[in-house]
Amino acid sequence: MTAIENRYPVVDPTDGNGPVLDAAATTRCRRRVHLDHDPDAVSSPRAMPDPALEQRRADAAAHRAEIGARLAAVLGPEWVEVPSALPTAERVEATARAVASRARLVWGATLPTDRAAGRRGSPELLVRLPGGGYVPVIVVRHRITDPGAGALTTAVEAPWPGAAAVDEERKVRSQPRDLLRLAHLNRLLHTAGWAADPRLRHGDHGGVIGLDADVVVWHDLRAGHWPGGRSTLAEYDARFADRLAVATAAATGAPALAVPSRITECRRCPWWPTCEAVLEQTEDVSLVVRGEFAGALREVGVGTVAQLAALDPAAEPPVEVPNLPFADLVSLARARMRGLTVVRRVPEVPVVRADIEVDVDMESFGEAGAYLWGALLRHPGGRLPGDEPDGYRAFATWDPVPTRDEARSFAEFWTWLSAVRARAAASGRTFAAYCYNEQAENRWLLASADRFAGMPGIPPTGEVEEFIAHPGWIDLFAVVSEWFLCAHGKGLKRVAPVAGFAWRDPEAGGENSMRWYRDAVGMDGAAPDIQQRERLLAYNADDVHATRALREWMTSPAVMQVPLAADL
Repeated sequence: MTAIENRYPVVDPTDGNGPVLDAAATTRCRRRVHLDHDPDAVSSPRAMPDPALEQRRADAAAHRAEIGARLAAVLGPEWVEVPSALPTAERVEATARAVASRARLVWGATLPTDRAAGRRGSPELLVRLPGGGYVPVIVVRHRITDPGAGALTTAVEAPWPGAAAVDEERKVRSQPRDLLRLAHLNRLLHTAGWAADPRLRHGDHGGVIGLDADVVVWHDLRAGHWPGGRSTLAEYDARFADRLAVATAAATGAPALAVPSRITECRRCPWWPTCEAVLEQTEDVSLVVRGEFAGALREVGVGTVAQLAALDPAAEPPVEVPNLPFADLVSLARARMRGLTVVRRVPEVPVVRADIEVDVDMESFGEAGAYLWGALLRHPGGRLPGDEPDGYRAFATWDPVPTRDEARSFAEFWTWLSAVRARAAASGRTFAAYCYNEQAENRWLLASADRFAGMPGIPPTGEVEEFIAHPGWIDLFAVVSEWFLCAHGKGLKRVAPVAGFAWRDPEAGGENSMRWYRDAVGMDGAAPDIQQRERLLAYNADDVHATRALREWMTSPAVMQVPLAADL
């Protein structure tokens, strides 16, 4: 959800009794900020607690604890740790004592809340500069660099910004939330009187330790990395002022500064049931067109699905909507009004078929690793002597990822797939492999070849790149995107039911699979749950069967029953 307008109004600080926000508010939807601070929203419907979110929080806490223990062991003489078990006020006092003693490193620091400015937050680590004062370092559980060059880094065990150098092996991965959090902490440090002098070379820097925990990436918060050349601090100040204004209006009963509008964030927002009810009641245009483009349509008087559906798709569009023809938007609106999940953009849907077909689906645990490669083998052209029987195969590791055992399971998968391809070529038959949204599979194909290079059965990266580039590796998501309009989303679990497929597990989904995986490998200290392993295998098997069902439906006469967009 987002507000219609994107301007960032400048507001006066609160009088000390108003809302107090953390850094997350700067990247959250404005309507969510409103509902978080609206006392009348207490009785509004919310989504059930997301177990996957709780798991991510627990994983992040464990990651931070692991990094803290590692650094304490190496940097002990220069290390002061604020006990996390203390009440908040006592943690602030302990941090103040460490700062007063000029401790070089303060782990678990808790910063004083700035009630006048409506700010609260704390870093994982404070690092004292030689010229006096501190800069923040945060520890996050996502990747913060990509292969390349240009990042400013130091070793994790030497977290001194003065020692940072340009890294020839890493480039910064864009993570706006990290930058805005560092800016938030910078402002809190200045209010507390603990910040480094901005005139110092690294006075307005902040560091990030990511999932790989191999380096600290240092960011200059005054560098102009944002649109229009704005610095991180300037971007933060504008966003924070806006969110504080939204929260203050909500808390005081003033007219709301943010209204519901569907955006990508809605999928995981606890307030989505509240906003969805409003949007459905009004048939808001954002149910078809998300984000700022919905706002642009509202501004020209097209605020509902019906108003969008009534427009002439061949006429000049009232606003420019990038990446999608205006006629498609009108067709999507008309499809939604008729209760249609999909409509055809073209009379026929071409999908490459082959004598030997393999549907592939990979399961990963966040960014930690790929623990399961599932494959469904079919011989539409008929089996020959020596061919393997049709059916599902799973190549898995049940050691908690990341693990070197991933190399074994991936190597077994790749060896099997390569053998199937080789048999097809040797017998003069065609071969095709299919997935749904190749971005995830391609990422872990390449990452596995790179991470485990040189280990038994691991292919050279060039061999994987050749497979990915081959026309026989087919992304059905791209085919669906090209030939269908999907009124309720293009995810496999949205589209495959149109082809008559149903998952056996009523809770099947990527987020739930994360919880199942934790139990399956005993990640939380309990014994590994064999039943959850079987559940994951069944879930993966259903995913590849869904892919097969979808592509076979798309090449069958049944697809002709789907209305054409031009006929709506």
